[in-house]
Amino acid sequence: MKFLDQAKIYVKSGDGGDGCVAFRREKYVEFGGPDGGDGGRGGHVRAESVSGLNTLIDFRYHQHFKARRGHHGMGKARTGGAGRDLTIKVPAGTQIFEDDRETLIADLVSVGDTALLAKGGDGGRGNIHFKTSTNRAPRRCEPGWPGEERWLWLRLKLIADAGLVGLPNAGKSTFLARVSRAQPKIAEYPFTTIHPHLGAVIVDSRSFILADIPGLIEGAHAGRGIGDRFLGHIERSGVLLHLIDGTQDDVANAYRTVRRELSAYGGGLDAKTEIVGLNKVDALGKNEIEAGLAALRSAGAENPITVSGVSGDGINQILRRIAKAISTRRKQENDRESAELHWSPV
Repeated sequence: MKFLDQAKIYVKSGDGGDGCVAFRREKYVEFGGPDGGDGGRGGHVRAESVSGLNTLIDFRYHQHFKARRGHHGMGKARTGGAGRDLTIKVPAGTQIFEDDRETLIADLVSVGDTALLAKGGDGGRGNIHFKTSTNRAPRRCEPGWPGEERWLWLRLKLIADAGLVGLPNAGKSTFLARVSRAQPKIAEYPFTTIHPHLGAVIVDSRSFILADIPGLIEGAHAGRGIGDRFLGHIERSGVLLHLIDGTQDDVANAYRTVRRELSAYGGGLDAKTEIVGLNKVDALGKNEIEAGLAALRSAGAENPITVSGVSGDGINQILRRIAKAISTRRKQENDRESAELHWSPV
């Protein structure tokens, strides 16, 4: 299945049904009169986040969504049936924007979240509503109101507990393949990863979801390279694993470059819990490793750890640190939600 994280769709709710012009015609009823019923409401268009989806690829081939119109009113003051609502199923983590791609309509974070995208048109009134003392037999009704129609943008932000960041060829895909069953493309040239990957990681009976995004380069926040488009996929992550290629000449500069891009992008990425790993230590000597760790500390990295996605050195240690950071962050969020729930104004 191909990965697609942005899609443009057209939605239109159903038009309301027309009102009815009708009169009572019973043989033994002394007084007749209007009895035309109202039209039914048009169908709404809603979006719902569901499990089992992690891409918007379906919307590349199906872009137009229209709900059913309401049924027309009928005689004997019968109201027409409402049009059937239309529900668009999207992956959890999908954001819905107006056509300007800036105005946020809904953010469907959890499975089961719903949002009303287009409200169905109201049904028109039948002639029973237009009877007056001077107009006892009105031959007037209202047409149904038109439904809403609009173009919308869908943007998917993956739901992951931790995100992998780093320069191209930092070894992120190799690391993800080592610690999970994910099978990202791995090669010896930059930008091997061209779309995000998710992997389920288990360590010491604890599990979490790890997201790998394409490598960042200087100026990524302004559109250079391809990593800036996918930075949104780690906005929801509580922890960032920052991998540094230990075989390059200046590991400190590599660290600073990524940190600058995270800060310039915004979205709170630079404020997230960061775990720094000096990767590819299987290809380094002891002195080179010590020099690399010292350079990272001088650049501002806190407690960098050595790791190798190829040999497996330091894998369990860094995974335990990630799992602990995720648990700590979840506890803080739960405490904050609990405090807000029990807070009451004086």
